[in-house]
Amino acid sequence: MTYCQETLPNGVRILTEPIPTVRSAALGIWVATGSRAETARESGAAHFIEHMLFKGTDINSASELAARMDAIGGQLNAFTTKECTCFYVHALDSHLMEGLNILTDMFFRSKFDQKDVETERGVILEEMGMYQDDPADLVSERLAAAVYRGSPLSRPILGKPSTLNQMTGDWLRSYKHSHYRPDKVVVSLAGSYSEQVVDTIRERFSAMEPGKTPAIKRAKYTPSVTLKRKSTEQNHVVLAFPGLDAKDERRFSLQILSSVLGGGMSSRLFQQVREQQGLCYNIYSYGASYADIGSFCVATAQSKDTESKAIASIRQVVQEMAQDGITADELHRARELAKANVLMGMESTTAHMNLMARSVLSDTPIFTADQIIAAYDAVTLESVHDLARELFRWEDASLSAVGRVMEEDAYRQLIGE
Repeated sequence: MTYCQETLPNGVRILTEPIPTVRSAALGIWVATGSRAETARESGAAHFIEHMLFKGTDINSASELAARMDAIGGQLNAFTTKECTCFYVHALDSHLMEGLNILTDMFFRSKFDQKDVETERGVILEEMGMYQDDPADLVSERLAAAVYRGSPLSRPILGKPSTLNQMTGDWLRSYKHSHYRPDKVVVSLAGSYSEQVVDTIRERFSAMEPGKTPAIKRAKYTPSVTLKRKSTEQNHVVLAFPGLDAKDERRFSLQILSSVLGGGMSSRLFQQVREQQGLCYNIYSYGASYADIGSFCVATAQSKDTESKAIASIRQVVQEMAQDGITADELHRARELAKANVLMGMESTTAHMNLMARSVLSDTPIFTADQIIAAYDAVTLESVHDLARELFRWEDASLSAVGRVMEEDAYRQLIGE
């Protein structure tokens, strides 16, 4: 992995990595603004803007943009998170310039037509309904709302109907102008490309005018229990603890810990809660990291009748890891799995593009594949055990449940409050 990073005079950062063995390239425009940058009244703005950039420009309608992309056999997409928004294209090197033209046309010249705003608002409201109907999404969203309450991190990325209904095309255009500042923009390119493409990126993004963006409010983790009654076949549960922020150097130890605890079919949670006791179909653990804070979670779903036993079993597994750590065999297995995921993932130009951009946005080094492997090799039994002892403190535990839930006191007793 040989990458180049340059910063334009206005603050835009351009990341490039040539991969001569492929015939395609992935190009992403990343903006370090998401739902976390919004006030309560602005909730949902970043995601709404993401949608609007696909609704037509001064040059092309939405259908014409789609037709142009299909004509080159490329893939065009976008996503919004709590802390960033990304617009990206994946195309053959012979059509990359056209992909760049489409992407920058959308980024710089979207119309924000009021009629399109009304249409897309309906689409987003339907998207909200879809997530509300999915208990697996709802239980995680409610957990964030509880543990990060008082912070923008607590609010949903999609916003609320009451905030979306106030947003007009002119307002969204103005919000984009004030938040899509050059010092927040990272352009990431990986794969097979010509120097002409890089020169064009420099030229177009040099035109962005500098300006200040609103400061981000720091978040605080507050232990919480949140319950939502819903008529479902299963009760969906997420157990959470404070985690690591995105820059914490122990993130590789955390990934090993998560893999051993709930990262696959050989993990402790899967083997004990599902295979040995038959209390659930699926169970897994994951970390959610942000610039200054993070959480570590265990998620599962089971019938109302087996929920208490499942949570008690999860507690036992987590407590044993905090007390005893992991074995040498578990460390070896998790480490090899992580290496395989890294090396196989790095065969994708999109993965290279994502890695560079995410590293720069999180202010962490852009590691090569070999450096990532070395970081996993540096994880020890002691580092994992120390981290487990630090994270798994039951006085800091939180829980979110959706379904035919019990009373709150019952859950508090199960997680040991």
